Amino acid sequence: MAQQERAVRTRNALIESAAELFSRDGFDVVSLSTISTRAGVSNGALHFHFASKAALAAAVWEAAAQRLRQITVEGRAGGGAAGRGEGGSAETGGALQVLVDATHALLRGLRHDVILRAGFDLSESPVPVAAAADLRWRWQTWVEGVLAEAAREGALARDVSPQDAAHAVVAATVGFGALGSRNAQWLSRSMLTRFWALLLPRLATEVALKGLVASGRREGRAGAEHAPPPSRVTARKGA
Repeated sequence: MAQQERAVRTRNALIESAAELFSRDGFDVVSLSTISTRAGVSNGALHFHFASKAALAAAVWEAAAQRLRQITVEGRAGGGAAGRGEGGSAETGGALQVLVDATHALLRGLRHDVILRAGFDLSESPVPVAAAADLRWRWQTWVEGVLAEAAREGALARDVSPQDAAHAVVAATVGFGALGSRNAQWLSRSMLTRFWALLLPRLATEVALKGLVASGRREGRAGAEHAPPPSRVTARKGA
């Protein structure tokens, strides 16, 4: 049992070290020897667990995909009626609030979790990845589904296409992630809150808007920045 636990710790250390280096330097630049040195294990131990750098990258991606699944599943679970597929309400914010909350969780993850960040970075790397294995593609598919649900709830403005709205949200969140690699302010709760305060009055009906909290309904996890009180969104004057 002790040997098995040691093997699991070694494997996890290699995945985390690879994620840190892939995210910082890029997949094609990082060598396996650099990864093993950072993890504090021998090259032989690395090759025992991973036959190649591509296999190690795949393990990083799978760990990141699990984190993304957790974000989206928890978003659904905490979404009240929308999370159960029963239609939203002005009180819960429905599917649109689920989306707002999930984007805040994603940016917290990209700021504090190097494995999640590396998983998104690998979407741009030369390592061969199937479309279904692309975290950005998975995120876009999930966002499109939630916005389609918002449309069924009657929460989207009449002239708003769920697909067009999804493109805007995905472009913004992925863009914040890319910019955040150089300046963490792009991944802050305040930055994303301002984005939603700008976008939601365009996306949502006046009735739906009353129940939406641009800053998200949940406090950040331990280590996240201290956030101001929840910020509700108001309709634009003359809208």
